[in-house]
Amino acid sequence: MKTLLTDRLATLSHPQRLAVFRLLMRRYPDALPAGEIAQVLALKSSTASVYLSALTQVGLISQRRDGTRLLYTVNLDAAGEVVSGLFVDCCRGRADLCPPPFSDLINRTQMMTQTKFNVLFVCTGNSARSIFAETILRDMAGDRFTAYSAGTLPRSELNPLAVEMLQAKGHSIDALRSKHISEFQTADAPQMDFVFTVCDHAANEECPTWPGQPMSGHWGMPDPVKAEGTEAERRLAFQQTYGALHNRLLAFTALPFEALDRAALQKRVDAIGADPEITG
Repeated sequence: MKTLLTDRLATLSHPQRLAVFRLLMRRYPDALPAGEIAQVLALKSSTASVYLSALTQVGLISQRRDGTRLLYTVNLDAAGEVVSGLFVDCCRGRADLCPPPFSDLINRTQMMTQTKFNVLFVCTGNSARSIFAETILRDMAGDRFTAYSAGTLPRSELNPLAVEMLQAKGHSIDALRSKHISEFQTADAPQMDFVFTVCDHAANEECPTWPGQPMSGHWGMPDPVKAEGTEAERRLAFQQTYGALHNRLLAFTALPFEALDRAALQKRVDAIGADPEITG
């Protein structure tokens, strides 16, 4: 076990191999093709292949074949073993010896027990997907959740078809606006309990660590703003995005938060994003 730990640490000691691993962590539970990994990290295909092979050999990531493509996903059990080997085994579970984030996890056996949670939805433009999610959650369960949204590259205004869709569904749009993610990373910003990325581009980006160690999830979906075709086809893309987010948030708000520990809750959050029946 110690040899495996040192092998894994040696593999992660290379900056670009670490970048590949961190990308797959951010995109979990998605399985990414090698070509997309190379594109996101600006690597040559041959170089990305070498890094992926090294990470696979020590079990930090796994691969599966999909037709002619190889898809890669992070191995969460292996990642947990690295953390455990460094901070739980080494300090024997003593919270006073572990770094703060890990001592928090040792001490916190139950999920947050407060009656209201702060939830942030992040995408690139903050003009459609994350705005949909913020609005749906606000109106679906505003007594239990305070919903926010932001973009990594927000547009100056909301997409007109997104606004039209929300109004058609009976939502108020008066307080909605495009916001940059930096608004929620200041010292006086509300502390988040959950942070969800709803587009692959936002999930690919390296973001600063959120204060308070909020739970994160990736619920990526296509950008309806980029939909092509007739006016009816474009409206259908917005309808499908709204419906998918509505289904996911319905499943999310139904979770028994007070009865789940963090690991169990994280699995349920990931499952919501990966389940095609929930996505609809």
